Amino acid sequence: MPVSMVPVEFSICRTPSRLSNRATPPPPETVSCSSLLELHVSVSDMKECLYVLDGRFDQLRIFYLIVYRILSGYFNIEHKYKLLPNLRFFSLCCKEKIHDFDESIVPLLRRMLNLKELDLNLVAESHEKFIDGDTLQKDIIYMPQLHKFTFNICSTINHRNFSLNEHIQKMYKYFANNQIVTCIDHFQEKAYSQYHIYSYRCKLKVYIDITNNFPAGLFTSVTKVSLYDERPFEHEFFLRIAESFPFMKELTIENRKA
Repeated sequence: MPVSMVPVEFSICRTPSRLSNRATPPPPETVSCSSLLELHVSVSDMKECLYVLDGRFDQLRIFYLIVYRILSGYFNIEHKYKLLPNLRFFSLCCKEKIHDFDESIVPLLRRMLNLKELDLNLVAESHEKFIDGDTLQKDIIYMPQLHKFTFNICSTINHRNFSLNEHIQKMYKYFANNQIVTCIDHFQEKAYSQYHIYSYRCKLKVYIDITNNFPAGLFTSVTKVSLYDERPFEHEFFLRIAESFPFMKELTIENRKA
């Protein structure tokens, strides 16, 4: 059978308020193809996507996934250990906060033995520590075939007292300082801290929860921006935002002291 070179794209959403304007295809559990090379999927729940990774698309090389939520309970034994040796490129964007990075994302990536390019865009709630350089090295960078890793990862913990320099140093152990941006914020009123790390090569389209600690830069691909802080925004801050996002089309501000 000839190998299909045409990318396939579909979206599935069970929630009526988020229905796609594209024609909705059959549920993924009813679809199979042994010759598909590239797939673009948009789903409301990770459960609907696990069928794509159960072996029915065994020749899949390129996989783009946009998912609204990811719950670790959906990753059963079969889905945790079935390998995906032919996958070479994987892009994951999760819209909602992930509550168990170690039990959901990490097992999924470990199945991709020969992955060459990886792109992650997600927010994770951590229990004891941030997702930092040590985490990325242990769970991702070690992958033997991986030669390009772009990421935009924001992690939060319910602690406010820890060493800022320790987390930053862990990032620079594995990345040159001209390759990544790190930003950390402590929110006293809500009693949590947030650690944001991203690579310069990451082509962000949305940049959320920017605070007064925003390190600036030039983001030509970003069109949607949101600002959040417990401290008031000053005039100079908005000038920095305008310079950093020249193609911004939508701006949301959450700050009762602004």
